Amino acid sequence: MNAEDLLRMIDVLHRDKDIPKETLFLGLEDAIATAVKKRLGVGEDLVVRVDRTTGEIEVEDDEGEYEFELADLGRIAAQACKQAFIQKVREAERDVLYDEFETRVGSLINGTVQRFDNDNLVINLGRTEAYLPREERVRGETFSPGDRIRGIVLEVRKDGPRVRIIVSRRHPDLVRRLFELEVPEIADEVVQIKRVVREPGYRTKMAVLSLDPKIDGIGACVGVRGSRIKAVIDELRGERIDIIRWSDSLETLVMNGLKPATIQLDHIYSDIDNRSVVVVADEDQQSLAIGKKGQNVRLASRLCGWDIDIKTREEFEAEGFGTAPPAPASEETDEPEETGGDEIPAAEPSASSEETIDAPEPKSEGSNDTAGSGPETPIAQAGAEG
Repeated sequence: MNAEDLLRMIDVLHRDKDIPKETLFLGLEDAIATAVKKRLGVGEDLVVRVDRTTGEIEVEDDEGEYEFELADLGRIAAQACKQAFIQKVREAERDVLYDEFETRVGSLINGTVQRFDNDNLVINLGRTEAYLPREERVRGETFSPGDRIRGIVLEVRKDGPRVRIIVSRRHPDLVRRLFELEVPEIADEVVQIKRVVREPGYRTKMAVLSLDPKIDGIGACVGVRGSRIKAVIDELRGERIDIIRWSDSLETLVMNGLKPATIQLDHIYSDIDNRSVVVVADEDQQSLAIGKKGQNVRLASRLCGWDIDIKTREEFEAEGFGTAPPAPASEETDEPEETGGDEIPAAEPSASSEETIDAPEPKSEGSNDTAGSGPETPIAQAGAEG
């Protein structure tokens, strides 16, 4: 290989693998130095320089500085030089990929299912592969080679000469990133996602706050005729999503978080020392507030960062907490009743509404999120924002 061929090789590697030219030249110099030392049997003080413009090779040792041709290495030393340079290129390529994807931890990626490797689902990202382990998959989701798939970059690490990229479909940030993709108001930071809690495959609760009084945060997330939230639900394979309005008032946040149950503000009692809340629910609302297998209250507790205990009026008074406020008298109203089920709203909700979009109930599974006792009086400040 002459000097011109050497420069051409460096340029091709730079363009194809996106490795900086200087990194390639340094790797080549190290590889040549290793081969020359073996060929000539010289000491560690040998230095090899490759001219970045001409491609000429210069070698400097105890006897001085002189030009060197790769053809002078001999077959064995040339092969050693080639293998050493290939190893340097692989390491440089690994470092480039690591630097690129390490900055993308927590971001959304798109890929194609390539194959299964033991318990890992291997995803083709184009320049490299990512792995979706069994523990980061949602039970009930199935994929086949060739399927398009999205996930969150959970971890990036160097694994020998390769980069290992771990992807998750269970992480709550997957829901967050999907809404950022579907809702321009979130991408523009006009509407903030304050907190997302999730039991993957079953249900998500997401609290939002609009920074513009003219924009309804819930309506922005739902979209006209539910178009935006439906796109997210489809990506999550039918997972139910509750969008609620964020509040810095603990009792208001608890009240919103327990929807679709109807809870009165003056029926919420807090214990600051234990970060716990007792909620008095009417009998017809208790099971709705608790949810199937405790799912609704469990997610609401994680959303608020406080433990929530649901009690009926009789339980509250029998356990010595005092007398609960009376239930409000029912009033006639012309407003239509809220409905559950799979109905997608026909228009964007009003500023006072909270939306739950239902999908078919999946099979039971644990949560991917973590949370944050006698009651006292209600307090105004919620836990730390997340």
